[in-house]
Amino acid sequence: MVVLAQISDLHLDGTARASERAERVMRQLRALPGPLDALLVTGDIADHGTEAEYEEAARVLGLHDPDPPFPVLMCPGNHDRREPYRKALLGEPPASDPVNRSHRVGDAVVVMLDSSVPGSDEGELDRGTYAWLEDTLDELDGETPVLLALHHPPVAVHHPLPDGLGLRRPARLAALIRDRPEVAGVVTGHAHSPAASVFAGRPLIVGPGVTWTLRLPWEGANPADLEAPVGFAFHVLDDERRLTTHFRTA
Repeated sequence: MVVLAQISDLHLDGTARASERAERVMRQLRALPGPLDALLVTGDIADHGTEAEYEEAARVLGLHDPDPPFPVLMCPGNHDRREPYRKALLGEPPASDPVNRSHRVGDAVVVMLDSSVPGSDEGELDRGTYAWLEDTLDELDGETPVLLALHHPPVAVHHPLPDGLGLRRPARLAALIRDRPEVAGVVTGHAHSPAASVFAGRPLIVGPGVTWTLRLPWEGANPADLEAPVGFAFHVLDDERRLTTHFRTA
C-alpha cells in the first residue's frame, strides 16, 4: 500500500496570504503522526513563474531540508515557467523542454507529466512527452502499479473557467491508458475544486487548490472563494491497484 498526499495550485506570488496558506498545509502534513510515502504537487506552484517565487516554493516545500519527512514530487502548471522552475526547484540548468519525471514510490511508480504549454493557459502533452511516457512504461514489468499526475484535467469539471483551459486532445492520453492496465489512475490540479470522475475507465481525481477554491456556477457568480479553507488530498494505492482518495482541509 502506498499513501500519497497531494497539494496543487499554490500560486506563490510573494504575498503574505499565498505564503501563509501554503505554509499552513505543509505544517499539517509534516505534523502527521503516520508516515507519507510522498507529496505530489500538481502545478501552478508559482503565480508568475519568477525565480524568486520558486525560491520561496523551495523553502515552503522544504526541498533543501537536510532530513525531509517525505519526498516532494512536482510537475508544472500553466502559471509555471520551465527555465526558472528547473533552476530553483530542481537545481538544473535552465531549459525549455517539458519537465517530465518518473519516481519509484514503494511498490508503485508515480509519473509526473508536464502538460504546460508555454504562452498558453491550456494544457497539452506534446509528442516528446508521449514518447517519453511510452518508454518509461515499457521499462517497467507491466505489473507495477502506475499513477499518472499532471496539471490539466483531461475531462470537463463543469465550470466554464477551467473547462475552457483544459487538456487539449485528451483522446490520445485515453488511448494510451486503455492499453496500459498497470495505470491505476490519474490525478490533476488546475480546477481549484476537489472532484472525482472517470477517464479511460480509470479513476480521475482533481485535487483542491491551496490558494483559493472554485465556486461552481450554482454556488455563486464570483468564481474565486478566497475564504475557503486550504484543501488537500490523501491518495491510497492499495495492493489490488485500487485508488482511494480522501479530501481534507487545513
